[in-house]
Amino acid sequence: MAGTRTLTIIKPDAFGAHKAGRILAHLEGQGFTLKAARVMHMTTEQAGKFYEVHAERGFFGELVEFMTSGPCMPMVLEKADAVAELRTAIGATDPADAAEGTVRKLFAESKGRNAIHASDSDENAAVETAFFFPELA
Repeated sequence: MAGTRTLTIIKPDAFGAHKAGRILAHLEGQGFTLKAARVMHMTTEQAGKFYEVHAERGFFGELVEFMTSGPCMPMVLEKADAVAELRTAIGATDPADAAEGTVRKLFAESKGRNAIHASDSDENAAVETAFFFPELA
């Protein structure tokens, strides 16, 4: 059975552009329930650790720099089949390819400044939730 919780992060581009409230409202409108949230400014060490799965990829340094460029908002959301449902709700990484009505189509600036992160599996949702919200692990 698919899990009911997932992690998302409103990234610095969307948070800095005052879109966090609208993104959360949009997700709540899609049936997600907010279980935990915090505003933080990730350090280089935190961003590097969180995204270490991408350490060998060419965009890793740019991703870490972007994620440390300003405050972000990690959140735990709840819904049946949460990971798959959130991935659908946020849309394709590139907002030009995202479906109408998805978070990225509505709020993202570009493929690199795409407004939101979402866990890609139940296993990663658990790991990522524990990273930001150890009290929920």
